[in-house]
Amino acid sequence: MVEVKVPAVGESISEVTIATWVKKDGDYVKLDEIICSIESDKATLDISAPKAGKLKLLAKEGDVVKIGAKIAEVDETASMAASTPVIAASETKVASPAAPGSVAQKNFPSPAASKILSEKGVDAASIQGSGKDGRITKSDALGASAPAVLSPVIGDSELKALARATMSQSFSRETKREKMSGLRKTIATRLVNAKNTTAMLTTFNEVDMSAVMEIRKRYKDSFKEKHGIGLGFMSFFTKAVCAGLKQFPAVNAMIDGTDIVYHNYADIGVAVSTPRGLVVPVIRNAESMGMAQIESKIVELATRARDGKITIDEMQNGTFTITNGGTFGSMLSTPIINAPQSAILGMHNIVERPVAINGQVVIRPIMYLALSYDHRIIDGRESVSFLKAVKEMLEDPSRLLLDV
Repeated sequence: MVEVKVPAVGESISEVTIATWVKKDGDYVKLDEIICSIESDKATLDISAPKAGKLKLLAKEGDVVKIGAKIAEVDETASMAASTPVIAASETKVASPAAPGSVAQKNFPSPAASKILSEKGVDAASIQGSGKDGRITKSDALGASAPAVLSPVIGDSELKALARATMSQSFSRETKREKMSGLRKTIATRLVNAKNTTAMLTTFNEVDMSAVMEIRKRYKDSFKEKHGIGLGFMSFFTKAVCAGLKQFPAVNAMIDGTDIVYHNYADIGVAVSTPRGLVVPVIRNAESMGMAQIESKIVELATRARDGKITIDEMQNGTFTITNGGTFGSMLSTPIINAPQSAILGMHNIVERPVAINGQVVIRPIMYLALSYDHRIIDGRESVSFLKAVKEMLEDPSRLLLDV
């Protein structure tokens, strides 16, 4: 028997949770084939089979296990035929592609994907899997939606009856208790610590997005044709933030005991919402990147974060964070500092608003910006001036090229 143990996943992490078993007890697994996913308070990691053979599970989904603990065994003396159960002809429709002698189903979901599809009421046959051999991954399931059902035309009396029935079924006094995931517990602890250990204050401004939107409209097609990536707002904000941090180094600094640590580089964290919670992958040396490099890196990190493939190293040691609540429709918010950083910029939705320009009222696409900062290290003058600099560079993007 070859033991499958929980690997070390990062400093200060002593235990993990078994998130999903991809393989079942008794399955035949191949060398380096993924058998399960484990979840720490910072990231998700896949564990592969160390040898080919018959799998014996020693832990269940949801179990919390210590680093180095044995969670499975692989009997490398077993053959594939002996390990794979015989599947009846009536069961071949739902057989895994890995099962020999059965009819392979192209759209076979992983266990995690199957659970998500079941909750959504989505038929696996309607989804094109992106995994190996067409396997439906967790990411495929999260992005799937149930087909729209066309309702017949009904009269007023039927509509009222339907409304009454819906109202009576929509509310109940039932409760549901779920154990907090390791990541959610960590998020909760960090947010409370940030509120309790920093002198946090938020300053606001608004930015006219006309110039940025015009540039995107004019160059989006050629930009995508040349670089193979879309031109989004985040690259403009990242470049503007990097330029602002160069002018106001305290916004890019952090407190370490009784010292202030200044950074001559900008490692920008970009907050990403995932099914497991909010994570903040970091773009290293963003100040030295071009727009296309930034866009590509954001897409890469965000995709891997949502798929649970992001590593702990990729989420540590950022110097400044950008969060975009506007993607969910937020008009204004006060983001919480991502400690030990000293500031975070909150983006919001873009809304056409009446503004006064040269004595005339005109309609412009306006976004509200919020900068939360640690007043222990950043003064009001610096915070307001930094946010004003970001605003001016976004309203006149030529400043980003001229460094003025």
